[in-house]
Amino acid sequence: MKSLLLGSFQKPPSSLLFPATAELCSLTTGSRVAAQNCKCKAMNNPEYNYAISMGLQLHRKLAMQQHVRNNSERIVASSPRRGSKHLVNANSEHSLESEPSKSHSRSIQHALDAFYRFSRPHTVIGTALSIFSVSLLAIEKLSDFSPLFFTGVLQAIAAALLMNIYIVGLNQLSDIEIDKVNKPYLPLASGEYSVKTGVMIVSSFAMLSFFLGWIVGSWPLFWALFISFVLGTAYSINLPLLRWKRFAFVAAMCILGVRAVIVQIAFFLHIQMHVFGRPVVFSKSLVFATAFMSFFSVVIALFKDIPDIVGDKIYGIRSFTVRLGQQRVFWICISLLEMAYLVALSVGVTSSCIWSKWITVIGHIVLASLLWNRANSIDLKSKTAITSFYMFIWKLFYAEYLLIPLVR
Repeated sequence: MKSLLLGSFQKPPSSLLFPATAELCSLTTGSRVAAQNCKCKAMNNPEYNYAISMGLQLHRKLAMQQHVRNNSERIVASSPRRGSKHLVNANSEHSLESEPSKSHSRSIQHALDAFYRFSRPHTVIGTALSIFSVSLLAIEKLSDFSPLFFTGVLQAIAAALLMNIYIVGLNQLSDIEIDKVNKPYLPLASGEYSVKTGVMIVSSFAMLSFFLGWIVGSWPLFWALFISFVLGTAYSINLPLLRWKRFAFVAAMCILGVRAVIVQIAFFLHIQMHVFGRPVVFSKSLVFATAFMSFFSVVIALFKDIPDIVGDKIYGIRSFTVRLGQQRVFWICISLLEMAYLVALSVGVTSSCIWSKWITVIGHIVLASLLWNRANSIDLKSKTAITSFYMFIWKLFYAEYLLIPLVR
């Protein structure tokens, strides 16, 4: 095809083209011998003379155009107007710098996206929101909203988030093969992170968390970090007598211990004792938060395994979902949450504070109704639907922490 296309163009006679080109090149080189030979041939061959004359005209025209172009570029390059950028360099700068800058921007965006997935953002949001909500339970008067209070809250959230990323990161390091089946989008499972990179991240975040807890000087905060570290490590790491996630009941107790007990009590004591310097008092709101989140933590511990049944079966994780089946565990979770909302309604009805009573009752009726309606419309045969419902459970978790400070 290429030869056919080239052959379709009209070619000049070889008797004119090749000699003329050769002699023209000799003239442009300044060779006197070549010029003399060219002059002799031109006298004896009119066609040759015509070709040479046309070639010389073309040569002079091109030389003049190049001369004008060079002068223009020198003028533009030496001009100080319109800033220090020269038009002569505009195209080259664009072609050389735009592509690397775009590539650099894409690499940064990809790195941030990978870390975002590695950090398991729904757990990060839950940790930050729960600590802030529980900290509000220590507020007794309006003047308690001081820079000291907000500093103490930020210190607790920062240290807890560092430990949170250690825990979820260690879990991914221990479950790379399982996640290739259940969660192939995670950086370690997809190969975006190497094992060495994962180890460096989790080690650094654990040390930073303990360092921050130590320099803050709050014993409730430090013990919250230490117990979370121990339970999170025992839950995931594959060592003798550990990797408690293999045992459904023990795994649920680990999550309950961190989410329901440590977060509620330890971070409340951090604000109550370390920030405000007050004696320990377990208020009605704190007791309610601990009891309600015990139900919720069990639900999260059970529900998180429902979408992961395939990988858990392959690698011998005997979760409740593997033992009892997806449908049964799903409705156990729904029943536990509805029971928790019923308890919250009873707490709201018995409240002596009118505004707290109405907010607690109406708020939990709305959440319970949303849960029931969505549960009855889910397709349990679809992993996508189950995963979406799991994220909906976390949204209910966030919503509860918005209501807890209002329970009085």
